[in-house]
Amino acid sequence: MPETCTVVNLPAMIAALPAEAQVLFERLFRVSQVVGELRVPESMRPWVMKHFGSLEAVEKQSIVKVTNLATMEGALFNGIRACRPFEAKDGVDLEAIIAESVGDPFCTPLSGTPEDVFGRVRGRHCITASNVAKYDGFHGLVIFDEHDPLHLDEEAIADAFATSLEWARRAHEADDQAVYFFLMWNCLWKSGASIVHGHMQMALSRDMHYARVESLRRAALAYRGRYEADLFGDMYEAHRALGLAWESGGVRHVVYLTPAKEKETILFADGLNAGLAHAVHGVLQRMVQEMGVRSFNVSVSMPPLAPTDEDWTGFPVMVRIVDRGDLSNRVADIGAMELYASNVIASDPFVVAQALRHEEASQSGLLAPVAAAIP
Repeated sequence: MPETCTVVNLPAMIAALPAEAQVLFERLFRVSQVVGELRVPESMRPWVMKHFGSLEAVEKQSIVKVTNLATMEGALFNGIRACRPFEAKDGVDLEAIIAESVGDPFCTPLSGTPEDVFGRVRGRHCITASNVAKYDGFHGLVIFDEHDPLHLDEEAIADAFATSLEWARRAHEADDQAVYFFLMWNCLWKSGASIVHGHMQMALSRDMHYARVESLRRAALAYRGRYEADLFGDMYEAHRALGLAWESGGVRHVVYLTPAKEKETILFADGLNAGLAHAVHGVLQRMVQEMGVRSFNVSVSMPPLAPTDEDWTGFPVMVRIVDRGDLSNRVADIGAMELYASNVIASDPFVVAQALRHEEASQSGLLAPVAAAIP
């Protein structure tokens, strides 16, 4: 990856884009940069050198602020935050923890978990259950036959997608007003999973979609009204112009410039199908095998299962994947800044894109600015 392809150089990269690409990018994103300065006392210098590599890295820190003007998602990038020492750490033998958890209720779901009022859905590699502590009227689980949550199998992911959709169909038959489907996959405790055994969760709601999905729909509607353009298509093209997006197998991949947390990658597809499962599997495999990710969140947002009086034109099936950090670190990866101000990010989207890129993308020079990205 060229040294110039880094989030620190994002303002210069935008300035180097063709005029049309700049116009598109700047109507979607606001980017600014500031240098944070400090003075390190003599007594601290050995500690700073040990943890951060040099005094200069700490005394002058380049911080890049990116805001999505359509969705009002924001991120503050400072790579030096990845070097912060954490005192609250536990030794974690992940293989031992996974092995010791064999025999949990999800290993025997027929006797260890409740079922929904309409019964269970059995897939080839999974089975559904009803969540014992619900956050909506229909709140279920897809429990993988495979216990190890990091044993990532493409066929099993595709089967889980198909099984979850059948669950949603049956829930909708039980209540025809429940049409808003949301699927999520929390892997291990840093992601919020309370059970080690591999599983997804799904919910089907009434009245309106979940607030953040509805917010995206409204943002897309407002964007189309203002610019007569598709928000999600323009987000893809703006990222592709910088080498942060590519298409493979009909699925659009975006390494997002305003991520919720580390390494966020968004996938846009036409359906919750085998092609999307292939893409999700590919991203997760690279994150786990090449980037050391051990805990992650995956979410799937999509239009309602049945027609409503809302305008969902152009809203894709959207998968968001994010790394939740070191399993041995007892410090949470979000705080008041993330909850109430803006997301603080240590990972560089350009480094993430380099690690995740597909063979198809590399053939066209993924990390070079692409003038043809803007029609």
